[in-house]
Amino acid sequence: MVRIGIGFDLHRFQKGRQLYLGGLEINYPEGLAGHSDGDVVLHAICDAILGALAKPDIGCLFPDTDPSLKGMNSAKIVKKIREIMSEAAVVISNLDIIIVCQAPKLSPVYQDIRKNLANLFDISPEQIGVKAKTAEHLGPLGQGKAIACWASVLLQPVTSRI
Repeated sequence: MVRIGIGFDLHRFQKGRQLYLGGLEINYPEGLAGHSDGDVVLHAICDAILGALAKPDIGCLFPDTDPSLKGMNSAKIVKKIREIMSEAAVVISNLDIIIVCQAPKLSPVYQDIRKNLANLFDISPEQIGVKAKTAEHLGPLGQGKAIACWASVLLQPVTSRI
């Protein structure tokens, strides 16, 4: 049986932090606030996978009340999600993400994000769609105060080929 999941995450900008998107360090004067590194792309993808498997979200697995997780690299979340996928005997068939921010301009790093996500999830870059949109200067996203990401994932059994 194939399974579909949708994930979402949003973090505000914070001075003094490095910006990470899709596991990549992005050159920008501010990073995203959060208990971990604030990588909205990895968080949305991981929540989409957990949703497809009818599991609790990453906040249940990695609570922001746990001081040992402070500043954690989100690749640690990906590793745990991959273990859960392995236990469920599923793989990613297709992954699609939309990043919403006024800045930075992300089109120059689309391919780098795709390649890094492919590496992190052990899939082909051709299985990953990456898009970025602005919020047309509306609300906190459009005012450059935050970045959001929506992710959808199609999981299939390990033995299946779609």
